[in-house]
Amino acid sequence: MIGFMDEVNAPVARDALPQSRASTGADLAGQALNLSKADRDLPMPLHEQVAASIRRAISDGEARQGQRIPHAKDLAAVLGVNSNTVLRAIHLLRDEGLLEAGRGKAITVSGTPEKGALVAKVNDLIAFAHSRGYGRSELVRMIELYPAGIETISVTGAS
Repeated sequence: MIGFMDEVNAPVARDALPQSRASTGADLAGQALNLSKADRDLPMPLHEQVAASIRRAISDGEARQGQRIPHAKDLAAVLGVNSNTVLRAIHLLRDEGLLEAGRGKAITVSGTPEKGALVAKVNDLIAFAHSRGYGRSELVRMIELYPAGIETISVTGAS
């Protein structure tokens, strides 16, 4: 079982899980945290599987804002992947606003699932706009012209 940090940032000892268990458990301030092992047979990249597992734990309330999560090498050992894979997942979650991580710093939950979902949608919007030839300034102008309280904006209203 992987250990999380308690309220005073001291390591918390954990017992080992039985080998037959399908997911990896950890204890976070007295709560069980289950992280699914990466499945190499799935078409989804491993770093996205790791990010999804951590994202699910945050969304389910197993890891809360301000709580520290284990270092990448510890997560990698438990999830059955390389630590670089975990680092890619952490960077992805950091870009979504769910985690705070820096070189040599602890990894902490910094956002909520709602914020992470919003950031993911914004990233999708930016990628979609760029694939259609819209630049940053055009996208910002469209958003600024978006009337408050209106659910949609017409393409002609943005030009």
